[in-house]
Amino acid sequence: MTLLPTDTNNNPIPVLRPRPGFAQTVAVTAAAARNTNAFDTATRVIGVYATVPMFIRLGNNTVTATTSDHYLPADTYMDIAVAGSATQTYGYIAAIRASSDGTLYISEKF
Repeated sequence: MTLLPTDTNNNPIPVLRPRPGFAQTVAVTAAAARNTNAFDTATRVIGVYATVPMFIRLGNNTVTATTSDHYLPADTYMDIAVAGSATQTYGYIAAIRASSDGTLYISEKF
């Protein structure tokens, strides 16, 4: 028996909760920027929220976003996997604005 919520086919939907103390923000401008602190090695998923349209890219401590990367619309919340089944794949996320400055909010989940 599972206590997880289920989809319309009654399959369990895995749900992760925000990690206390593991929220970050990135000021998103015309110059690409990334989170200052690497994601904790136990983090498997991050939730991101964009206050303005932006482009994002996952990577290591040198990752840089460009306007050719994945588009994240304004006022959008999205969960993104940063790890495979056993190890973390990405420790950072970079962002660059599409048109105006804003903020990328990041919640690490476990």
